[in-house]
Amino acid sequence: MYVLFGLLMLVLIFGPQYWIKTTLKRYGKWRKDLQGTGGELAEHLVERFQLEDVKVVRGAMGADYYDPEEKIISLSPEHYDGQSVAAVAVATHETGHAIQHKQQNPDFMQRQKRIRIAMAIERFSVMALLVSPIIFAMTRVPHSMILTVLIGVSGMLANVWVQFKNLPVEMDASFDKAMPILEEGYLSGNDLLGARAVLKAAAYTYVAAALASLLNLGRWLMILRR
Repeated sequence: MYVLFGLLMLVLIFGPQYWIKTTLKRYGKWRKDLQGTGGELAEHLVERFQLEDVKVVRGAMGADYYDPEEKIISLSPEHYDGQSVAAVAVATHETGHAIQHKQQNPDFMQRQKRIRIAMAIERFSVMALLVSPIIFAMTRVPHSMILTVLIGVSGMLANVWVQFKNLPVEMDASFDKAMPILEEGYLSGNDLLGARAVLKAAAYTYVAAALASLLNLGRWLMILRR
């Protein structure tokens, strides 16, 4: 039963990651019939929607995000330079976040606060987990061990909570912002279906991250039980 449970967890956690990777690869092929690259489309949309002070930059590998503090749309090389359905969809998705920022979308505005709080709690909880065996060895008080373990678990749960709370923000950027834009004529036919698949994958990266956090939580609990 433990083996079956372990296999099920691996499927639940790494299955979405595999699906996301294969979806991006499938629609990431160069298309000379498209109007331009992801970076060029992002620049065009920034100008079209009058996103003041927002800059589009060529980021590192896998660095697709919008930074509301610096007002930067970062696109990884394959999406900044790529002329593909995936590049177009990802560029529009990240621009969708910039549009959310301009519109002061309540969920988006809360997202950064939640992320900062979760990061602080997680850093504190990791330290608590690391020092808990030392504290227990010095004090021999069982309650000290229990307290530090609870603190450590709370930090990991906070990270999972943030990932799931941010999912509606990602869905809005994909399907209430990016898809309506792409349907205006930037893509058509089967390419729109491909873009929808890519945008769904982009949104559910948060689900995959949350499941990975749960796996990490389970690993720590197994270590502490020893």
